[in-house]
Amino acid sequence: MTGHKLGAWQGTALLVGAVLGPGMLVLPHLAAVSAGPASVLAWVGLLALSVPVAATFAALGTRNPGGGGVSAFVRPVFGPRVSAMVGWWFYGAVPMGTLAGALIGGQYVAASLDVTGTGASGLAGVVAGALLAGALAANAAGLRVSGRLQLVMVLTLVGLLVVAVAAAAPSMTTAHFTPFAPYGLAGVADAAGVLLFAFVGWEVASHLSGEFADRRRGLIRATGATLAVITVLYLGVAFVATGTGATRSPVPLTVLLEMGVGPVARPVTGVVTLLLTFGAVNTYIAGAARLGAALAAEGALPRRFADPAGGVRRSLGLLGVLTVGVAVVALVSGLGVDPLMRATSACLAAVTTAGTAAAVPTLTGGRRALAVTATISSGVATAFCGWYLLVPLALAAVAVLGFRARPALAARGR
Repeated sequence: MTGHKLGAWQGTALLVGAVLGPGMLVLPHLAAVSAGPASVLAWVGLLALSVPVAATFAALGTRNPGGGGVSAFVRPVFGPRVSAMVGWWFYGAVPMGTLAGALIGGQYVAASLDVTGTGASGLAGVVAGALLAGALAANAAGLRVSGRLQLVMVLTLVGLLVVAVAAAAPSMTTAHFTPFAPYGLAGVADAAGVLLFAFVGWEVASHLSGEFADRRRGLIRATGATLAVITVLYLGVAFVATGTGATRSPVPLTVLLEMGVGPVARPVTGVVTLLLTFGAVNTYIAGAARLGAALAAEGALPRRFADPAGGVRRSLGLLGVLTVGVAVVALVSGLGVDPLMRATSACLAAVTTAGTAAAVPTLTGGRRALAVTATISSGVATAFCGWYLLVPLALAAVAVLGFRARPALAARGR
């Protein structure tokens, strides 16, 4: 690649953006519902499990600069059908994850307008529908969030979290940590299942190495810096939100900011989170639409989705249909943000586990031992998803039953 190369801080910003998302706006509340104050143990445990996973993907990227991500590593090791499964896990996660993200934005808008009760749920649903429709329309029109704008949104989210923690920290009391574990270790494991939403995304490192000016050490340094940043952010938010009682609210960041800034925080947080949510939803839909075309080229979707003239647009249409289907199921069954995020986490955790497993025969020496540790760590984390693992299992069945290898790909997979 010619042109601008990434420095360590720019690479760190990209990796932070891949791991950190709008889910942080609601995850402290969802984790606390499952485990009470002991949810902080789930945050700490998942951060520890993330270290070997992040290091393994950085090692993969350093070994193969400019690689094509998890599917590129899985295909030569496990074959094209498993690669198709991995693609479907991500593709199928997007309708659920974007709906959850849009509902989060809707909840914060409702809170900013002081709407409560059933009215808040209704308004959150309307806002979520508008966000999803807007993102689908923007992608259909060819409008995408630029890399610089994505960077601005990531920095805005980081800034929002830092200000919220700093503003509310003086209001912490030990009383909010008792009883510490009202639901026992089972509650902590349950909290970890939804918190996985905040710990996936490390696979992005596997195809960033070629973008660094220092190809040998740039990605390693950026990964280390990202681990440090999210450790401070996640633990800061988890402990302060718990210690102030903000986790009792479905919009904990609004509560934290109000403690330090006052009532003006409510409308400001509503507007900022709405923009952040739209940016994230728009970006994920754009990436998934292109992934659909790539899956079709491999045989995991009908050939018409691989058509250069309209494959991406057809994939976008399929995503729209799937998203509407998920929304209808959620509306009829009364599903909220929590189960949608857990199902998404299960799919993305499966992607991460497949990637680290493929790294075991790919890497050598000490890095192979690291990959083994990462595979065990990601496998343990994935197990926390419990019954929600039926979602990636169903998507795997769709991928396998519908797979029709293209001739060139079939030859490579033998």
